Amino acid sequence: MSQPSASIPNTTTNSTARKPRISLAIATAFGLGYLPKAPGTFGSLAGIVLAMFPFWFISLSSLRGGDSAAIYSQGALTVDSFIFFQCLLAIAVALIGVWTAGRAAKYWSTKDPQRVVIDEVSGQQLTLLLGGFWPLHASTSSVESYGKPILWSTHPLGMSIAILPNWKYLLLGFILFRVFDIWKPFPARQAESLPGGLGIMADDWIVGIYAALGLWIARAVGI
Repeated sequence: MSQPSASIPNTTTNSTARKPRISLAIATAFGLGYLPKAPGTFGSLAGIVLAMFPFWFISLSSLRGGDSAAIYSQGALTVDSFIFFQCLLAIAVALIGVWTAGRAAKYWSTKDPQRVVIDEVSGQQLTLLLGGFWPLHASTSSVESYGKPILWSTHPLGMSIAILPNWKYLLLGFILFRVFDIWKPFPARQAESLPGGLGIMADDWIVGIYAALGLWIARAVGI
């Protein structure tokens, strides 16, 4: 009588692959993904901190005697340095997120590991970038830069075209993103089927756009 073969236990990691420590650190938002409860929620909070960082950086620079206006114009092009920096930051986080999330998923041999929260960081930042930092109305004071009039929106820090959202809009943006992230309206859930890290990240970008639209509507009606 033949002996039954021993079953091979399932593992959560790819033991043949070298541990991608830097990728895992970034994909888990430097350890937030390892939290035992609600790691995605903490990832979203990290996204708010990331989105607000340029404001804090520029305000600190202004306190040290730097230029707080942060508007630059060259010829026909007028650039709000805060928005420009936010866009660069969003693109960088998105690209790095795709790469690190894909490596983490491959290492853990899981399609979308719960410990990967860089997608929530990226999606939440996108919500605030698109829905919270842009003025609803282009009606403020006008200043001259290189002989070209530009619109100037005011906010507590008094800098750039962007506005500083108050805590109500930050909270609402956070809630909207979490609700849409759970709901995953079309085509967010379908985007999860995309390969590798793109499938992990893309659904949260779509969710972030939905949340941004909701935030715009809330601001428009004065909530």
